[in-house]
Amino acid sequence: MRIFEERGITHLDLHGVKHQDVSDEVINFIFQYQHLFPLIIICGNSNKMIEIVSQSLNTSDIVFSYPRFGIIRIEGI
Repeated sequence: MRIFEERGITHLDLHGVKHQDVSDEVINFIFQYQHLFPLIIICGNSNKMIEIVSQSLNTSDIVFSYPRFGIIRIEGI
């Protein structure tokens, strides 16, 4: 997992994070950096990772979009 800023947007890269840890990492990242919306979560090419992240966001009523495959953009809470 890596957090970095690119073009003024804070990113969370989930490469290397175990599926069982993804939900907690994503929610913690969003609440820690919510003052910097929008945020980007990089899931990569794993359909399972995208599904886990999407379910976590839906459960927490977080507004998000899919600008392209493997990328999730967090718009708000």
